[in-house]
Amino acid sequence: MSKPRSARHYRGNLRIERDNAALYDNLAELASDERLSRAYRRIADGERANALFWEARLKQMGAAVPPPRAGARVRVLTWFARQFGTEFVMPTVVRLEHADHLPTPVDRSGHRDHFLEPQAPTTRSGRHRTQSGNTLRAAVLGANDGLVSNASLVMGMVGAASGDHAILLAGFAGLVAGACSMALGEWLSVNSSREFYQAQIAARAERLAVAPEDGTRSIAGIYREKGMEPGTAEALAEQISERPRTALDTLVREDLGIDPEELGGSAYGAAISSFCLFALGAFFPVVPYLFLHGHAAFLASMGSTTAGLVLIGMGTALFTGRSMAFSIARQLGITVSAAAITYAVGHVLGAALVG
Repeated sequence: MSKPRSARHYRGNLRIERDNAALYDNLAELASDERLSRAYRRIADGERANALFWEARLKQMGAAVPPPRAGARVRVLTWFARQFGTEFVMPTVVRLEHADHLPTPVDRSGHRDHFLEPQAPTTRSGRHRTQSGNTLRAAVLGANDGLVSNASLVMGMVGAASGDHAILLAGFAGLVAGACSMALGEWLSVNSSREFYQAQIAARAERLAVAPEDGTRSIAGIYREKGMEPGTAEALAEQISERPRTALDTLVREDLGIDPEELGGSAYGAAISSFCLFALGAFFPVVPYLFLHGHAAFLASMGSTTAGLVLIGMGTALFTGRSMAFSIARQLGITVSAAAITYAVGHVLGAALVG
């Protein structure tokens, strides 16, 4: 690897570690639980140690060490954590941790262990309760679906040489139809998940009633896997099994990874949010036709669509760990391709119908 390329690579690693340290420092300040705050601070200390390693490597090469500066992702995630709590952003932070994971001579094993600690493994399989945190990701994806589909629809109508009123009507029809479809699909999905979870809970309850000793063994196995001494795990399992409701709650939460109080969240809340987010994204391509006409409306539609794509690309970068420039360029490329196809199809069909 050439020296300039190595310097860029090391600066990228340094930026990631500094961003991670700054993010966990912010999460430590915002955490409502003192245990979580201590864990976040330990992670931040580990990230700072890694950052110092990359600073040393740059200095050994004689390359310039950039001054510390928090990235846009740190600021955005910190804002969301401040508004909605640290658990809201933790699934996104997990994705960034995996995306940004770097082969570093610094010992990161403690980092990983501490990272799991604040989110304490609540299930036997290590799954986390991330429904509230995934809301942010669902918001970006829902808006993206609405924008891309309606931009393609508008381009298809433009290709068919339709008038402004026809484009406006088609745009709002696509907005309402797509948003309703998304809302219904989300409502069905949440309700299906709820019914599945209820069936799982009922099966466990029946099994506990018929063979409570199996439940005791399962609970003991759960705590052994958490690192508890076998004797202590068995004694605790027997104590929990004396209260059937507590035993069922333990098995459901720890073994199945289900929170009996949530069961997938509110189906109506999910439907309403999906409707609104899809409609928000779909509104970008069509809104200029409310105020402008002809070529001016078309150019304004392209501009508003591009602005929406930039915002969505920035949001996508939060989950992929890629640079915002790459995410925006990819978002634009995908949408332009879809719009070009629908424009061509609309043009061919429009010409055929006129002919």
